[in-house]
Amino acid sequence: MKLTYKHTKYAAYTGYITQAIVNNLPALLFAMFNTKFGIPLEKIGLLVSINFGVQILVDFLSVKFIDRIGYRVGVVGAHIFAVAGLLSLGILPRVMGDTYAALLIAVVLSAIGGGLTEVLISPIVESLPGDEKAGAMSLLHSFYCWGHVGVVLLSTLYFAAAGMENWFYLPIAWAVVPFFNIFFFSQVPLRVLVEEENRVPVSRLFSSRLFWILMALMVCAGASEQAMSQWTSLFAEQGLGVTKAMGDLLGPCMFAALMGLSRLLYGLFGAKLNIRKGLLFSSALCIGAYLLAVFAPHPVLSLAGCGLCGFSVGLMWPGTFSLAAGEYAAGGTAMFALLALAGDVGCGAGPGLVGWISGWLEKSMSQISALKTGIGVAICFPLLMLLGILLLRKSSRH
Repeated sequence: MKLTYKHTKYAAYTGYITQAIVNNLPALLFAMFNTKFGIPLEKIGLLVSINFGVQILVDFLSVKFIDRIGYRVGVVGAHIFAVAGLLSLGILPRVMGDTYAALLIAVVLSAIGGGLTEVLISPIVESLPGDEKAGAMSLLHSFYCWGHVGVVLLSTLYFAAAGMENWFYLPIAWAVVPFFNIFFFSQVPLRVLVEEENRVPVSRLFSSRLFWILMALMVCAGASEQAMSQWTSLFAEQGLGVTKAMGDLLGPCMFAALMGLSRLLYGLFGAKLNIRKGLLFSSALCIGAYLLAVFAPHPVLSLAGCGLCGFSVGLMWPGTFSLAAGEYAAGGTAMFALLALAGDVGCGAGPGLVGWISGWLEKSMSQISALKTGIGVAICFPLLMLLGILLLRKSSRH
C-alpha cells in the first residue's frame, strides 16, 4: 500500500498520543512509588522538574541540530527514546538497587523523546499540503488531550483489574504505541517546512519585537494550562472528599477531555474564525474559569471552573503556533523549537507558582484554601495572554 500525506497526519496524531503517554503515565505511579519504595515527595516532585528541564534543553538544542539531521531521523529517534523510557520505567525499578536512579533514567529518556516530539510534529503537519493550517494544527494538538484521557482511563481500569502490585506491566504495554510509530514514521512521506536558503535566520527572529510577543504568549499559554491542570486532581480530592482514582477522573481527565473538545471543535469548524479573535475569547474565558474555580461558593462549581479552564486553554498553544507560522512563514523548525521552549518554560512556571504560594500559605490556612489562593495568583497568566493578544494586533506585520 502506498502511503500518502494522510498517513503522515495519522503518524503525527499518534506522535502526540505518545507524548501524552510519556508525560502523564509516570504521575499515575508516583503515589505508589512513595508508599511502596519510600521515595519522599520532594524527590518525586524533582522528577517532574527534571522532565520539564530536559525537554526545555532539547527544545533549545533543536534550534541548531534538527534541520541538519532532518525530520525523519529526528522523529524516529524521538519515538525510540520514548520506547526506551517506558520500558525503563517498567523494568529498571525492579532490577536496580537504587529505585530513584532507575526512575531518573526512565524520566530523562522519556523527556528526550517528548522534547523531540514537541519540536517536530507541529512543523511536520504545518508543512503538509492544505489551506486550513490553523484548523489542522488545533486538530493535531487535540490528540495530546485524547492521549491524556486514554492514559488516565485505561490505566485506572488496569489497576482495578490487575492490582497496583502489577504496575510494572503497564509502562511496557503502553510502549507498544511509540514502538508502532517508529515504523510508521520511517515510511510515511515527509516535506520540509522551509528550504534552507529561504529560512529566516534565528538572529532576525530575535531582533523582532513581534516574535518576542509570540514567545511571551507561549509562556502564558503553557502556564495558564498547567497551573490549573497539575492541581485539579488534588483540587477534586480535597474539595469534594473523593478518592485519588475519582480525583484523577474528575480532575485531570475532565480537564484534558474538555481541552481536547475545544481543539477538536476549532479543528473541524474554525476555518471561518479569526485566530486572534479566538485567542482573545479563550483568554477572557480562561480568566472567568479561574475566578469561578477560586471564588465559587460550592466545591462542585469550583470543579466546573477547572473544567471550563480546560476548554478555554485548548486553543492557546496551537493557536499561538498558527499565529507564528502565519507571521513568519519562513521561520522553519528553529522557530517552532523556540516556541516550544517558551511553552515548556510556562508549563514549569505555572504549577511552580501555584505550589510555592500554596505551600507558603498552608501553615496559616487549610490546604484547599491555600490551593485556591495559589490558583488565584496564577490568574496573572491568562490576563497577560489577553494583553499580549491585544498588543500583537498592533504589532502585526499584516
